[in-house]
Amino acid sequence: MDSAQRFLAACRRQPVDRTPVWMMRQAGRYLPEYRALRETVDFLTLCKTPELAAKASLQPIDRFGMDACIIFSDILIPIEAMGLPVSFGDDGPQIERPVAQASDVAALRVPDPVQAMPAVLETLRLVKRALLNRAALIGFVGAPFTLASYAVEGGGSRSFARTKTLLYTQPRVFHELLSKIADTVAALAVAQVAAGAQALQVFDTWAGELDPRAFERFALPYQRQVLEAIRGTGVPAILYVNGCAGVLELMASAGADVLSIDWRLDLSAARALTGSGVALQGNVDPAVLLTTPQLVTEAAFAALESAGPLGHILNLGHGVLPQTPLACAQAFVDAPK
Repeated sequence: MDSAQRFLAACRRQPVDRTPVWMMRQAGRYLPEYRALRETVDFLTLCKTPELAAKASLQPIDRFGMDACIIFSDILIPIEAMGLPVSFGDDGPQIERPVAQASDVAALRVPDPVQAMPAVLETLRLVKRALLNRAALIGFVGAPFTLASYAVEGGGSRSFARTKTLLYTQPRVFHELLSKIADTVAALAVAQVAAGAQALQVFDTWAGELDPRAFERFALPYQRQVLEAIRGTGVPAILYVNGCAGVLELMASAGADVLSIDWRLDLSAARALTGSGVALQGNVDPAVLLTTPQLVTEAAFAALESAGPLGHILNLGHGVLPQTPLACAQAFVDAPK
């Protein structure tokens, strides 16, 4: 099997010659070639310049030979297209005019992805032409709850106090926000498939901050909407929730082909909770890659054994950390080979 065939078969729980492997945030600051690229351009310009974003996307494939290549972009690109200016600094993303009330939601638009986010689509086309099946091409979107959290908080958060206050005190307003975001990212996901994506990952990074009842009300319905749109195109849909242990059974009902699991839950336990209808992705702790190649290999073997050979994609439980040694990243990618 070539890498694309291997990855797509695993997504569909079909037999593979070996477990496919890639890493979330695999194009990033741990790579010297990425750091050199960033010295020439700021982050947002890199995301919006297809030739440069394609170059960044391909860097880990050229160096390590993963089975999947995820395009270089950012989940907040659709939020900006909806009418909320976004900037990136040392403290991460900042949204100039956070959403606080119904009029703020009413002012947001649901943009045409072809017109409003052409760089994402052109990046996919460029990467697809360059890959030649060396790896499966993954597009991605942020899930509605996570994007809504950024929109309300004005950036990242530890407590999500503004987000939770708005959703509990003004649920109708929050649902309106989620609905507009869901329409936007669903359209973007479909457009990414048309541009060449062979699978789509939906990142609901912050949905694990919700209690199960709130998850069922404010995250799950909108995950379902986006995942249904993706699956309607015929490509596999992957759903990632950080801190998913308390909501995993709900997450399994969202309609994804693959559930990406963080490191806080053993994959055998995840299998028991989700059943045989979905594939699993994950779930080595990214901090293990800060140690030694031998320890990385041991952790990867443990994940492979826990998940079993059918319907598993080896990955991290979150993104690659910037301090990760190249030898440890290579050991991780080499583990299933």
